[in-house]
Amino acid sequence: MTAEEPLGRLDDDDYPAFTMGRAAEMIGTTPAFLRAIGEARLITPLRSAGGHRRYSRYQLRIAARARELVDQGTPVEAACRIIILEDQLEEALRINAEFRRAAAGPDAGAEGR
Repeated sequence: MTAEEPLGRLDDDDYPAFTMGRAAEMIGTTPAFLRAIGEARLITPLRSAGGHRRYSRYQLRIAARARELVDQGTPVEAACRIIILEDQLEEALRINAEFRRAAAGPDAGAEGR
């Protein structure tokens, strides 16, 4: 392990750097809200050796989106489902665009080599 590796984690969106209290503070909500979206399986925080929840920046962006929807009057469970569907749609559109590029490209058949 080099001295640079720990600092590299600061740029990693998936590194579980934030405690529940800090995560809730950052997105302007309560720990109970984070537990609720965890129970709805929208996000699954990692656990520290002591069993405490730890959140990544990516998870905080998802939680912030859920908070937006809840603040607009959407029930927590429905907000979580909306976000999951948005994510599935985004992934399907990305895959579709890749297929279209591959089909339109001059070397479309050469990708498997």
